[in-house]
Amino acid sequence: MFRSGVGFLALFGVGWLLLGIGSFGTAVVVTGAVAGCAVAAGLMYAASRLLPESAGGPPPPAQRRRFAQVNGVQWLLIAAIAVGCGRGGVPELIPPLVALVVGAHFVPLAAAFDQPRLRLPAALLVAVGAAGLALALTGASDAGVRTVVGLGCALSLWVTAALTVRADRVTPEPAPHGG
Repeated sequence: MFRSGVGFLALFGVGWLLLGIGSFGTAVVVTGAVAGCAVAAGLMYAASRLLPESAGGPPPPAQRRRFAQVNGVQWLLIAAIAVGCGRGGVPELIPPLVALVVGAHFVPLAAAFDQPRLRLPAALLVAVGAAGLALALTGASDAGVRTVVGLGCALSLWVTAALTVRADRVTPEPAPHGG
C-alpha cells in the first residue's frame, strides 16, 4: 500500500512541514518546501527501490475496510476539531488536536495491519500534539504552536518512513565465494 505506507508518511510529512514553516518569510517557506519535497521524493524513491514488490500491493479486503473505517473516523474528527475550534475562537488549538487525532489513528492501524512499528508514529505524534497543546494553553503564540507541531509531526513521519525502509529493505544475496 504505497510501499508499506512510506508514500503516505512522506507526503503527509511535507504537509506538516509546510504548516511548521508557514509563518516564516518567503525565502524560508520556499526553501523549506523544496527541501521537504526532496525528502519525500527521496523516501519514496528508496521505498520503490529497496522494499519488496509485495510491500506495494493492495492489502486484503478486510484490511482495506479497516483502513477506510479508521481514516474515515480520523477525518471526521479533524473536521469537527477545525469547525469547533474555529467557532470557539481558539484556532491555535487546531494543529495540536489534529496531531493527537492523527497519532491516535495509528494505534488501530498497527493492529489492523499487524505492524507494531506503527506505534512509533502514534507515540511521537501524540507527544508532539500534547506539547503543542501545552504551549497553546500556556499562552504561546499561534505561530509558535504551529511551528512546534508542524516540524515535530513532519520529522516524526519522516523518521518512521526511513525506519520502515531500513527495516523492510531487500538485501541482495551475497556473492558465492569461488575456490
